[in-house]
Formats: sequence, structure tokens, C-alpha cells
Amino acid sequence: MSNGFIRIGAAVPKVTVCDCKKNVDEIIKLIKQAKENLVQILAFPELCITGYTCGDLFNNELLLNESIKELKRIIDYSANLNMLILVGIPLMVDDQLFNCGVFILNGKILGVIPKTAIPNHGEFYEKRWFASSTNAISKEIKLCDQIVPFGTDLLFKSTNNKNLCIGIEICEDLWTPIPPSSFQCLHGATLILNPSASNEAVGKSNYRKSLVKQQSARCMTGYLYVSCGYGESTTDLVFGGHAMIYENGSLLKERRPFEDNIPIIYSELDLDRLISDRRKSSSFKTLIGSDENYSKNFRTIYFELSFNKLSNLTRYINPYPFVPSNIQTKNERCSEIFSIQVNGLIKRLEHTKAKTVVLGISGGLDSTLALLVCVEAFDKLKMNRKNILGITMPGFGTTDRTYKNAINLMKNLGVTIKEISIKDACLQHFKDIDHNPEIHNSTYENGQARERTQILMDLANKENGLVIGTGDLSELALGWATYNGDHMSMYGVNTSIPKTLVRTLISWINDVKMPKNIKSILIDIMDTPVSPELLPPTKDGNINQKTEDIVGPYELHDFFLYYLIRFGFTPSKIIFLAQIAFKGIYDKQTILKWIKVFYKRFFSQQFKRSCLPDGPKVGSISLSPRGDWRMPSDASSRIWLDEIESIIKKENV
Repeated sequence: MSNGFIRIGAAVPKVTVCDCKKNVDEIIKLIKQAKENLVQILAFPELCITGYTCGDLFNNELLLNESIKELKRIIDYSANLNMLILVGIPLMVDDQLFNCGVFILNGKILGVIPKTAIPNHGEFYEKRWFASSTNAISKEIKLCDQIVPFGTDLLFKSTNNKNLCIGIEICEDLWTPIPPSSFQCLHGATLILNPSASNEAVGKSNYRKSLVKQQSARCMTGYLYVSCGYGESTTDLVFGGHAMIYENGSLLKERRPFEDNIPIIYSELDLDRLISDRRKSSSFKTLIGSDENYSKNFRTIYFELSFNKLSNLTRYINPYPFVPSNIQTKNERCSEIFSIQVNGLIKRLEHTKAKTVVLGISGGLDSTLALLVCVEAFDKLKMNRKNILGITMPGFGTTDRTYKNAINLMKNLGVTIKEISIKDACLQHFKDIDHNPEIHNSTYENGQARERTQILMDLANKENGLVIGTGDLSELALGWATYNGDHMSMYGVNTSIPKTLVRTLISWINDVKMPKNIKSILIDIMDTPVSPELLPPTKDGNINQKTEDIVGPYELHDFFLYYLIRFGFTPSKIIFLAQIAFKGIYDKQTILKWIKVFYKRFFSQQFKRSCLPDGPKVGSISLSPRGDWRMPSDASSRIWLDEIESIIKKENV
């Protein structure tokens, strides 16, 4: 097992109807191909040994005997393969014919699962040949000289990875109001295999795909679906070999219908991710054992699988998990997030009856986004933009570039501009507390931040308005804010927007909402290095204090934050994922350096998050102490830092 990942695959063999030997030759060829690609769980379509479209020939004894003979060949071939293999076959049990899946590992049959929902409508008349699992009597059968479990009450659980538990349902079972996989997942299954035979018709593949996606999401499970393809009889139907691998509603890999040049698809299932989602879902856990309708007695079949070491993954790891990689999805997401921010502010304005908002405009990303949210909210409320008070507060580190961008942006948006220099006030304050202003330490920096916040708060009182916070999620995670300085506001519209998403949102707003006279200003703001501008500029007037030089790249910190909060992953797994996501951008040493900084700051700065102002949640991650993140301010970071140190030591050996 590589950091919780296991590679699973779906194989669509070319079928010759009723020629079991030829079919098994094809099956074995695909098993060999899967082995070469380190696949460890491989599923084939329904009735793949005989073909699904044998019709009344299923009643022929020679065909049934031949299929068992060829099944034995697969079993023998599987010995020492270290691969779980699911194949479909018709079997006589209790004087009835069942449509079955046979689960095999290392020359042994782990279990046989009969189909439950037998269609008898439209083009499918399976009841003409097959009995439902509900008609079965036997719990064990003899097959290929082995006594094996038989039934739909089987779960297959790994003895050397507690998170891998496999359930199996067959084709039409998924189409029922409560599929068998629902019960299997409630009792621990983290992966469902579905060998199927679903013909193609106009619109059917999309419907089929939505079924698999929804069942995977509802059950918080991995779901592998594989249907039969080329070679099945086309007397009345055509089969396209549709195959899909889903993980909790997310598509990992798909073989679209009629992609006959792709006999196998495979991807890695993240078992840690599934268990994390289940652990946090109260609705999922509520049904377990709560009612006789949800309480089933399952037999657990244990197996031992030596898990392959995967040095790389075939699935995509997005280096920017807060930002969708698909352009259409990105645009939809930005529109939704911006609407949440705007409507959150509208509600707060209506509730407080505030007619004015006050915010500091620095010419940086965060204050720009907050200002754009305010403008949209005022426009929707049909309020005069002049009641938006944009305050620019030049200090010791303010550069011409950010100052001009702040002024030009406010001027072109039509808000009220007020300039208040903080230099004299800060110098007086330093004198009062006996601090030498030539010493550029935290007192020097935080004094400026708190002076700015005092100005905003007092102006809001004077104008009967609200101070709108500009700080973002990334700054909260790192504690990169001055306590009771920029950390504080009356409503923080960016509170759950990470830094990597702020730039994306501004870019989207610029594209779809801004007139030409503003576009160039926003582009330059997006190109400006992130800085609190609390230290004097360089000799040539440029920014001297670049945040990412001090605390590290925000794209790395946002990546660490996402996997820590969303899934509770260990540092070692996050490092593994980061190496894949940022390959060619950051080496392992760089990742180790900054993840150590991240954990140190994340734990030490919780006290700032414990008294966070109100602000809207926009995604799956929020650090609000009232909702998503309830962490003691004095929690120890030792076990996380120890794990990072152990990895660093191994690297240096």
C-alpha cells in the first residue's frame, strides 16, 4: 500500500459468444497486461466467460460445463499473481441457474456472488434463464474442487490493510431503489465492484454514469463499473464496453462506450480519503445499525494481499486543490463563490441597517477582492457606491506601485476615497512605548497594522458603518496577521478564500464584470508580489518585504492546508502528494522545508483563529471556530513535527 493508494482496474475483453476457451484466452491476456501495470484489483464484465448474449443456450449443459472448465484455467493462472480478479459466469446451484461473479485470489476462490435484480422487461429477459439470489438456499458451494462461500451477504476484507473492504453487486442491482452496495458500504465496504452488461442506447451512457457517480458519492466509496463490449451478439442490441472508476463522486478514469482500443482502464483508489470522509459524516454513521431495514448480517471473507509499492500515481493530483483545473468548472465555481461572498455581506448590511462600509485598500490582492465584493453588494442593494469608504493608509513600507493601484482602482469604481497617513501616529506611538523606530521588529510592524485597524474601526463608528475585513484563509492558517490588527474586522468577506483562489477570483471578475478602464489596474494588482508592506521599500522604491520569501510559497501552504483540514492526512502522505503535484516545480527538500514551517505556524497561531470575526464559508474548508474547525489554542504539534523530522533525517542519511 502506497500512502493509502491501491491501483484498481476494469477490463473489457473482446468476446466470442459461447466460445469459453477463446474468451478465457482474452481474459488471461488482459490479466497479464494489468499485472504489468501493477493493477491489484481487476474486474471483468458480467458473464464474460460465456458472453452475456447466449440466450437460450444458457440452458445447454455443455456450455455450462465448458464455462467451469475454463474458469478453472483462470484460477490456476492466478496462482501467485497477487491480484484480486472478478469474473462473470453462469452457475447451477440448488437446481437453479444463477448469474454469478467469482472472486479469485492467488489460485483460490474467495467467494461467489449471485445477481439479485433479474430484469424481465424491454430487451432484457434474464428471468427466462436466471434465478434471483433471493431464491438461493445454499450458503456454500463446491466449485473447481473448492468449497467456497456463496451469497450476496459476502464482504471481502484485507487482513493487512484495515481500510480495504470490498463489496460486489451485479449490473441491474445498481438500478434498484436501494442497491445492495448501500448495505455493503454501511457495513464497511470501501470499494464496490460491479460487473455489468448494459447495452448502448441514446442517452443511456450519461444516465448510467450518473447512477455510478451518485452511488459512489452517497456511499462515500470507490465504485468500479465495467460492462461488456465488442463481440457480444448484435442481433437486437449493441454493447459498448462502458467502464468507470469513481471515488466518492469523483471520476478517476473512464472507458467511454466503443473505445475498443482501450481494453483496460485503471487508477488508484485513495482509501485514506474515503475513511476520512466517513469519519466526519454524521449522516453516514446515523444509519449503521439504526433500523432493521439497514441492519444486515454479512459474512466477512478475509484475504491477504501484498500491496504494491507505487512510486507514482496515474490519477491527477491538482497542485491547486482550491482551484478547479477545468475552465468551465472554474468559471462556474468563481461565480458561485463570489455570489456567496456578496450575499453574505448583503444580509449583514440589511441586518445591521448599516448604510456605509469601511475598508482599507492597499493595492494588494485581498483588499481588492473585498472591495469588489462590496461594490457588487451595493449595486444589488441599489445603494450609492459613494457610501463605500475606501481608506488608503500609507506607511513606512508603502510603494508607489501599490499606492497608485489602490487610488486608481477606487477612483474608477466610484467609491469614496480617503487617505490617512499612519506615519506620524506610529512615530508618536513608538515614542510613547519607548520603541526605537530604527529597530524593524514585530513591534515596528504590528504597531502599523494596529494603527490602521484603529483608524478603520473609529471611522466606521463615525460613519455608522461596518469595517469589512480583507484577510484570507491562507493568512489565517499561517497566522500571518497581526492580532487585533488586520486580524480583526466587523465582517470578513474573504475569511474562507485561500490565497491561490483570491487571484483566480479577481481574474474571473475582471473578465466577466469589469469595464476596460479597470481591467489593466486589476492585471497589475494580480502581478504585484504579496506583501504587508510594513518595512521600508528598497532603494529603487520596490517592495522590500515579500511574504512568500518569509513564510514560503502560498501555493504549497494552500496544498498542505487542504489535505490537512479536508482529509486529516499525515505529513508523510501530504509530502508524497506534493511531490507528485509539484513535480518539476519544487523538489522534496523544498517541500520538507516549508511543510515544517506550515505545521509550526498552524499550531502556534490557533489563538488568532479562536476569536475570528464572522465571515461566509464558501467551500469545504473553513477555519471558523464556530463551525468547521474547533481546535484548542494550546494543542501540541510534536507528533506531526516528529514525523516530518524523521523524513528529513532519512533524506539526509
